[in-house]
Amino acid sequence: MFNFTTVVFDGTSPTFYFRISSVEERIRYYCGDQLIPGASAFKYLGIIIRSDINWADNVNYTLRRAWKALHFIMRILKKGNNNTKVFAYTALVRPILEYGAVSWDPYRESQVSALNWVQK
Repeated sequence: MFNFTTVVFDGTSPTFYFRISSVEERIRYYCGDQLIPGASAFKYLGIIIRSDINWADNVNYTLRRAWKALHFIMRILKKGNNNTKVFAYTALVRPILEYGAVSWDPYRESQVSALNWVQK
């Protein structure tokens, strides 16, 4: 009638926790007698989330992706007119910089200035 299956821990999925205080003691999770390793950061929907809610990894990842797209545009459109360059920037680079910005809104001056530097 019903076909139930058991999900077995394959050793590749770590646990994740958010640190509210400075206490470093973590809860250990087990699957049977096998310890599930912990992770201090993970990527979810293209946004890197760290346990201490620091967005430096995500800002650096976003900057790398935006610079790659910007250099691609500069290489391909060396002799293009300004309208084409603006259109390509708006279509390729700007969405990378704006994706998920509501959730990881950079508040540190160094992060904001690094993101603004790509836009100049």
